[in-house]
Amino acid sequence: MTFLRRLQEYLDSHHVHYEVLGHEAAYTAPEIAHTLHVSGKMFAKVVMVKADGRFVMVVLPSNWRIDFRRLTEELGALRVRLATEDEFIGLFPDCQIGTMPPFGNLYGMDVFVDQSLTEDEQIVFKAGMYDGAVKLRYQDFANLVHPIVAEFHQAPMKLGG
Repeated sequence: MTFLRRLQEYLDSHHVHYEVLGHEAAYTAPEIAHTLHVSGKMFAKVVMVKADGRFVMVVLPSNWRIDFRRLTEELGALRVRLATEDEFIGLFPDCQIGTMPPFGNLYGMDVFVDQSLTEDEQIVFKAGMYDGAVKLRYQDFANLVHPIVAEFHQAPMKLGG
C-alpha cells in the first residue's frame, strides 16, 4: 500500500477534511511549493535528523532552514546532525525516497514542528511520492500527530542573493 492511500484511510477514519494535490514531478520542497502556487511558508518540509543516535522528524516551512544550535537545545541533545538518506531510507518503505510526510506518529517517531508553521490555517506537504501533496488544516494535523512545537528556524532563504 502506498503512503498516500494509508494516509487517506487514516484521515478518513478520523473524519479529517483534506485535499490531494497532484503536480508535475518535483523533488525539493521549494519546487513543489512553486509548482502548486502555495507560499514557501505554508509548504511544510520534513527534515530527518539524528539526535544523540535517534531519528527525529523535524518539520518547518520549505523556505526556512534549521538553526542546529537552537534545535539541539530544544531536543535536549548533546549532538544533532542531518541524517543521511542511506540511514533513514528503510524507515519509510511506503514512500518514494525523500518524500516522507510529517506524520512521524505513523512511523513511531517524534515530530518537532517549528512554531512558524502553526501560524497558518493550512499546511501542504509531500504525500510519499514525487508528484503528489496533501493540504489540510494545521489544527487537524496537530490533533492527529501531537507534534512538539518549538522555535528552531533560521531566516528564510532569499532568492537572488
